[in-house]
Amino acid sequence: MKISVCGKGGSGKSTLVALLANEFQRRGLHVLVVDSDESNAGLHEMLGLDRPPTPLMELAGGRQNVRGVLRGRPTSGGTTHEASVLARSAIRPADLPVDYVRTREGIRLVAVGKIHQALEGCACPIGALCREFLKRLRLVANEVAVVDMEAGIEHFGRGIETSIDAVVGVVEPSLESVRLAEKVQALASASGAWFAGVVLNKVGSESVAEHLSDVLRRRGVSLLGTVCFHPDLVDAGLDGRPVPTGPAADEIRVVADAILAAPKAVGDLEAIGRGGA
Repeated sequence: MKISVCGKGGSGKSTLVALLANEFQRRGLHVLVVDSDESNAGLHEMLGLDRPPTPLMELAGGRQNVRGVLRGRPTSGGTTHEASVLARSAIRPADLPVDYVRTREGIRLVAVGKIHQALEGCACPIGALCREFLKRLRLVANEVAVVDMEAGIEHFGRGIETSIDAVVGVVEPSLESVRLAEKVQALASASGAWFAGVVLNKVGSESVAEHLSDVLRRRGVSLLGTVCFHPDLVDAGLDGRPVPTGPAADEIRVVADAILAAPKAVGDLEAIGRGGA
């Protein structure tokens, strides 16, 4: 099963991705975390890794080579034997060269690409590589992929969710975040993915949670669960430490229960991941 986590910038997508990855791993699933956010630099630390993996964009030989590599054709920079894995119609997590995957206790992390310097160009090649990688990614029973999406909704325009099974939205207590969640729900359905619902994040009180839930229900946005505001999560993020066990880890179990109990999830976890054999 392939799950994308979406929301506005600063809503806590990466934190939710790390919490979900840890929870799925605790349940005995093999977890692949895909970092598709070209600006996020700290997901590996949230997962307890000392350094990030080398981005798949470098495996492809850079943005100018992406199209040729995905089609299995040499480009001006040449196509290495390692890069040819990206041209396969079916890619298993174990197929990726070791430098492009970081692993901790059953959780694997891959990164699609990052913006590193001014005037580097738009992120379109990164989006194209992400879409094709997820389309070709094959998961078997007992495997799940959790994708940390870029902020906003541009990834829907790139068609990335056409290779996703379930979309999870993250909503913080703001009207902008609510409106984006409403849009995410509509775009997920239009892409053919199952909209699992939204997770309320950074909620500071029961009254705020009730108010935010009521606003979302009136807009027809389904709810998955709530992760409250926890100072230990903030401290860990500031220090570059893994997301801590504690109340947030307990709260995310409700979200994981809802995702994995759905008929769509059960079917995907019993068979080969989306995209066919």
